[in-house]
Amino acid sequence: MTARPRPEQPQKPALDESFTPGAVPLRRVNRWLVEDLRQDLADLYVESCETEPGEDYRSHSREDFLNRLTGDVRRPGFAMVIAETDGLVGCAFGFPVRSDGFWWLGFDGELPRSIEQLTESDRVFAITNILVRPHPQEYDLARRLQERLLSDHQASLGTTLVDQADRPALAAFRAWGWQDIGEAWRPTGATMFRVLVLPLGERTVARLEGLAQHAWTRWPG
Repeated sequence: MTARPRPEQPQKPALDESFTPGAVPLRRVNRWLVEDLRQDLADLYVESCETEPGEDYRSHSREDFLNRLTGDVRRPGFAMVIAETDGLVGCAFGFPVRSDGFWWLGFDGELPRSIEQLTESDRVFAITNILVRPHPQEYDLARRLQERLLSDHQASLGTTLVDQADRPALAAFRAWGWQDIGEAWRPTGATMFRVLVLPLGERTVARLEGLAQHAWTRWPG
């Protein structure tokens, strides 16, 4: 589940307009270091996601984010990559998808067999959040963060959930090569998510070739 940038929201500190995404240092942090970064990550979330005006709503969103982060950190294999300049400017995190079916809970329809097989072989990694402080090149940095996170885990398939109403995020993932395989509900909320996957490596691309032929017909709008 990714957050969409909100350029009009106050930023602290603002990114240098001249920065180049490829030059921003990235580093991987473990779950213990994440604990030290919790408040900075919550600040980044509030700055980078679209919210309605009002402190009460933002406080609720911040608390909700921290609760989700706590749940993710506890999952086996949790990993995070952060981007830093003079402070935290971006992050991506997630965990390996286990064969217990948790990640695919609420998927509408039958999960493609090729994806079931990859899940059973522990070769799927779920990205649950990509956050980047608003900037004209924010999507370039977001792409770099997701690539680093997936490559560190040598995953054959990446997966993520995106609110189907978030058209800018869906367009960005599509431009990065992600495929839409359907929709899913989560029992904890009423949001409908698009389920996206990113095949990595020639063998996985070949296995999912049939899905790619129909992927774009499933995108809303």
